Amino acid sequence: MGWIVPPENKAQLPWVKVTSLNQCRKILVKPHAKPMLFFKHSTRCNISTMVLNNFEAEWNKSANLCGLYFVDLLANGDVSVEIEKLTGVAHQSPQVIVLSEEEIMYAATHSSISVDEIDLILKNE
Repeated sequence: MGWIVPPENKAQLPWVKVTSLNQCRKILVKPHAKPMLFFKHSTRCNISTMVLNNFEAEWNKSANLCGLYFVDLLANGDVSVEIEKLTGVAHQSPQVIVLSEEEIMYAATHSSISVDEIDLILKNE
């Protein structure tokens, strides 16, 4: 048995995988009806995996209040660099960035990532 055991009843989140620079630019430049949440994840990092599992297990409160975008840093590191350039938020892993149009609503890394805090911000948006 490993250190990280995913929750048994974890719902699959409707992640949009961001896999190219063009896709990333279109997402970040195009006006959106609701905020965007980016989750940057390193598939080789146990801490990142733990944070992702915890996030997915807890994420249910604001599921329809924002779009969910997922960046696999090992496969698409250039996308993370582009997000940093376009948002001004320094790259970290794991990392969550929530944007509404061009405004950074929330940015956190590692154990500072809080579903409850994101929920409050999105509900007050």
